[in-house]
Amino acid sequence: MLTKKEHNERILRALVHIQENLDGELSLEVLAGVAGYSPYHFHRVFRGMVGESLSEHVRRLRLERAALRLRRGEQPVTEVALDAGYETHESFTRAFRARFGRAPSDWRKERPEAPPPEAPSGVHWREDGAPSSLQDQPPADPPGAVRIEARDPIHVAFLRHTGPYDQVGRTWSRLFQWAAIKGLLMRKTEVIGVAHDDPDVTPPDKVRYDACLRVGRPLEPEGHVGFQTIPAAEYAILSHRGPYDTLGEAYVWFCGRWIPESGREMADRPCLEFYLNSPLDTAPESLRTDIYLPLR
Repeated sequence: MLTKKEHNERILRALVHIQENLDGELSLEVLAGVAGYSPYHFHRVFRGMVGESLSEHVRRLRLERAALRLRRGEQPVTEVALDAGYETHESFTRAFRARFGRAPSDWRKERPEAPPPEAPSGVHWREDGAPSSLQDQPPADPPGAVRIEARDPIHVAFLRHTGPYDQVGRTWSRLFQWAAIKGLLMRKTEVIGVAHDDPDVTPPDKVRYDACLRVGRPLEPEGHVGFQTIPAAEYAILSHRGPYDTLGEAYVWFCGRWIPESGREMADRPCLEFYLNSPLDTAPESLRTDIYLPLR
């Protein structure tokens, strides 16, 4: 008999596999194998624990990725549709309209001059999708220094938060408590936030955020605490200094000003936030955050 802890570990393994392989085969049989269930039982367990069926979950993530690509790039709608798993432009348009209330072409026309970034943690978002701290125009001057670095794979222990980004505090508290018991909290432990979704695209109650601590090697999952490897990649890194609720301004400048002028393209992977000090013993204006923007 499987315990609830073991079920959590298996479902989390499947969720991570889905988000890392949206362009691959995500059949019931494949994912059941990843999670270690029989296909018959996996479908029922997945729906009960995640709150939507496997096909609904995969379809939603692919549509939301398509919406981000339409807002951020110039890829033809037909190509975006094929990448999202739709065989025809018409079927994609029907599904897109049902999800977002408008046709893909209309959605693209409505994008702002400075496209919405991957949502940073701790930022409150207005109904129009912009951070509440954002001024009418993105800052003209860079909010910090930008450098480009290649990073090796990063092994992390993480807790998944599903819901609004401004409610991640409890998730971090639980992760720190677990890590302290395990002896994994050290002075040089890297503290990383992974924001998977844009609240302008994903419903607030479906937004995914991983609170992560770097570990030295891959470990086995323990209940709600999972382990994943952030793949090697090249990043543009913006060093930001100030309160977390001003990160939104930095993201808008980074994605809307720096990227177009740099000649580089953003990769279809989430941004990372490396928190270099703690709000527990640091004044808000002295908080330091490195924003990692993945590059193609």
